Amino acid sequence: QVQLVESGGGLVQTGGSLTISCAASGSISSLNVMGWYRQAPGKQRELVAYRFTSGLTDYADSVKGRFTISRDSAKNAVYLQMNSLTPEDTAVYYCNYKDHLTGANYWGQGTQVTVSS
Repeated sequence: QVQLVESGGGLVQTGGSLTISCAASGSISSLNVMGWYRQAPGKQRELVAYRFTSGLTDYADSVKGRFTISRDSAKNAVYLQMNSLTPEDTAVYYCNYKDHLTGANYWGQGTQVTVSS
């Protein structure tokens, strides 16, 4: 089992920045991918960014150049630095962990990010 705890969400104005964090605990695999998804009201959950333990990283086109995902292996944590935020970025952001060895998939409880116009 893996537990994910997110923090750092909140309210920010258009053009502002925010960093959200996710700490993983439990049975952490040496081969995994951690990432962020988001879900806006009335929309499907979508991938924002992910980062493998190898360092391989990718982003949704809508956030490329504005968001940066990073990891701290020692803390089993993943971060999402979000810049130049717009109201379209308003959503609940969910941390995700996937274990390459077992295929297990875990979700955090979500953190609300609201961008005011």
